Amino acid sequence: MSRSVRIALAVAVCLAAGPVAASAQAVAHDTASLEFRGFHAGDRLADIASRVEQVDGAKLRCERAKVDRRINECRATLTDPDFGGPVELWLSAIDSVASVVTLSGEVAPDQLDQWRSSLEARYGRVGAKVQGPQWMMQWIRQDRMLRLTWRIDHSTKVASVALIDGRVLDAWGRERARRAAGSRS
Repeated sequence: MSRSVRIALAVAVCLAAGPVAASAQAVAHDTASLEFRGFHAGDRLADIASRVEQVDGAKLRCERAKVDRRINECRATLTDPDFGGPVELWLSAIDSVASVVTLSGEVAPDQLDQWRSSLEARYGRVGAKVQGPQWMMQWIRQDRMLRLTWRIDHSTKVASVALIDGRVLDAWGRERARRAAGSRS
């Protein structure tokens, strides 16, 4: 995943966290959540690590953030044929609950069509939006979002699926605001 994509996702995570009070662990697991190839935002890190290992034996590598020790940034490379080629997994977890999960890689034209059609079959048809050289489709359910994004980069299609759990991000923002208010008292 390019540095600019990672920066854009980090900015989105920060902007989505509004000031308000509860911990990310207080978010109840929801079986009706959006998912892609068995990955869900809102899942616990241990469950995602198990899924990564199940896909191709890879290990999820995580580092704790320096500013907020409740946040883990994790990565893995997946080579399951279902993805159509190597896919980079990047996620941000708060209190060991995934807030943003991104899967990204080069895909064959038919593989992108398969990703699109499987998402539309499961979540409904949505129109693709174009912004510059990039195309995007998104689905939102119960404060969660799944976004499929793709572009042609030097005659190669690059696609990513981002899963974002707004409830986890909102709870984190409320907790940060509560702690900040408590430290000012």
